[in-house]
Amino acid sequence: MPVWRRRKGGGGGISKRATASEQQPSPEIDGKFEEQKREKERITKDSTHNSIKNLKKERSRRSCIHSCCWLIGFICSTWWFLLFLYNAMPASFPQYVTEAITGPTPDPPGVKLHKEGLKAKHPVVFVPGIVTGGLELWEGHPCMEGLFRKRLWGGTFGEVYKRPLCWIEHMSLDNETGLDPPGVRVRPVSGLVAADYFAAGYFVWAVLIANLARIGYEEKNMYMAAYDWRLSFQNTEVRDQSLSRMKSNIELMVATTGEKVVVIPHSMGVLYFLHFMKWVEAPPPMGGGGGSDWCGKHIKAVMNIGGPFLGLPKIVAGLFSAEAKDIAVARAVAPGVLDLDIFGFQTLQHAMRMTRTWDSTMSLIPKGGDTIWGTLDWAPEADHYCVSKTPKNNKTQTTQNNLKSLNYGRIISFGKDIAQLHSSKVERVEFKGAVKGSDYVNRSCGDVWNEYHEMGFNGIKAVADYKAFTVESVLELLQFVAPRMMKRGGAHYSYGIADDLADEKYQHYKYWSNPLETRLPNAPEMEIFSMYGVGLPTERSYVYKFSPAADCYIPFQIDTSAEGGAQQSCLRAGVYSVDGDETVPVLSAGFMCAKGWRGKTRFNPSGIKTHIREYNHAPPATLLEGRGTQSGNHVDIMGNFALIEDIIRVASGATGSDLGGDRVYSDIFRWSERIKLRL
Repeated sequence: MPVWRRRKGGGGGISKRATASEQQPSPEIDGKFEEQKREKERITKDSTHNSIKNLKKERSRRSCIHSCCWLIGFICSTWWFLLFLYNAMPASFPQYVTEAITGPTPDPPGVKLHKEGLKAKHPVVFVPGIVTGGLELWEGHPCMEGLFRKRLWGGTFGEVYKRPLCWIEHMSLDNETGLDPPGVRVRPVSGLVAADYFAAGYFVWAVLIANLARIGYEEKNMYMAAYDWRLSFQNTEVRDQSLSRMKSNIELMVATTGEKVVVIPHSMGVLYFLHFMKWVEAPPPMGGGGGSDWCGKHIKAVMNIGGPFLGLPKIVAGLFSAEAKDIAVARAVAPGVLDLDIFGFQTLQHAMRMTRTWDSTMSLIPKGGDTIWGTLDWAPEADHYCVSKTPKNNKTQTTQNNLKSLNYGRIISFGKDIAQLHSSKVERVEFKGAVKGSDYVNRSCGDVWNEYHEMGFNGIKAVADYKAFTVESVLELLQFVAPRMMKRGGAHYSYGIADDLADEKYQHYKYWSNPLETRLPNAPEMEIFSMYGVGLPTERSYVYKFSPAADCYIPFQIDTSAEGGAQQSCLRAGVYSVDGDETVPVLSAGFMCAKGWRGKTRFNPSGIKTHIREYNHAPPATLLEGRGTQSGNHVDIMGNFALIEDIIRVASGATGSDLGGDRVYSDIFRWSERIKLRL
């Protein structure tokens, strides 16, 4: 046998045959083997089970992602397809479909009046309101590189999504001066494009401009008085000379056409133009030096659209808790979403920090105190009936009364029961003497700093313990919770009622935008119109709750659980509503023309004629009508055919009497009579 074969059988080349006893495994070895085998099978089974489980989770996660991607893709594809169809279809197709559904549509006002032979006569000046005018970047920090003269406000708002914190930094003003922060220059867009559209497809002035063009208007006899709506009114002149530019352009148009101008302010622009009329008369350096007869020589009519002459309750909620009805409802539907810290961007906290630097917002704080807006137990609109009413003819009044009188005078109440109790049953603890502290402060708040974080828990709780606030005590409340903001605001605005308008103190610019603390110009031939929508629930007062959340959060919220039910249908989601245009209550928009300026009064010594033109809201008949041609909404009214027709007729030479004088659907005259104001 070969050597290699012998060595394979054994190490030393000698092979031994195993005995039977050696070939038989022992019981101990066999048991261990079986146990190891079972353990191995168990481990294999568990591993297989976990793999299957993980695979299912992964498939589920991928399925969710795929579903979301498919949904987003489907929405985008559908949107682009519809957009393609819209652009591919004939221009007359939407009108054809609308007419097929609702019948023939009326001609736009410009076309209708052009057929009647009306032509451009008086130059027109547009004065935009808050937030509707575009703002562009002229100088900024490195995070805004490449955006020179690009819009930060208006247009697509793309920078809000791309760089939110940088955008907030550039849209905010200096918290001490109310002017530009160091290294930042954001300026108003000029020309008609400044406010024709707020965003793509969302018109503001565009429809009115297009209809005026139908009767011969063009840019040489139309002027958009753009200004930085974030600044206080006087600071628009200090920084940008916006008031001087308006004066020069009006003088130029009057000189070149030989006709006085028709001025059309909207929203906060109404207060801005009130300020202008006093500024232009006042001597320099505070004023424009035009003299007491300047307005009489240059202005035919002022047609105010949606004018918050006496302020907005809505702005109180905005300054107090950075919310209003829509935001409060959104917070209730999706709790916590608006308070989330997403990429370091806490939505409401940053909104409060930013808007509290905009001094213009303080021009909208309600004026006239409890005399105008009501006390704890009285308000002029206390019997407002919230169920929709059919329009009334001129000079008729509402005969329905609410089932229960409402305490609208309590603009803020902590709790629904506090909003309804008689004042004698409400136990209040004075808050102004409360000691502020730092126990509420989180020093990591950083960019979301607001003045609540300096009040301490005791200071914040003292506000809630006061329980009910009227307009006069709301001013004290804002001074308590936002002293820096109100210190700046106190230098530029006033909210009272003048005792003696001959007092020299009322020559200061802080009084010029308050119609209750200043006189109209000496211009007896001029006319003033108050034009606004009615028939829409409009915020008037609020039910709040104390919400002592974690640091860096706003401690007060509108209590959306507060509902009025059948007995108080005006209370919905913590908000009491009255008649108005969804933003401006009828009382604020109409009182001055209904009573304060009606005839010769101490606020209207030359007897300028005033007219109220109300537009009862009617929603669009079809989706193809867009935002409607009969809307009474605060912004959508700019496309209201009846309002546009009134403006074109006056711009063509008509007077308020030619339009038919007052057109009233609301209870503004009855409510105005209840206000005891010395005239």
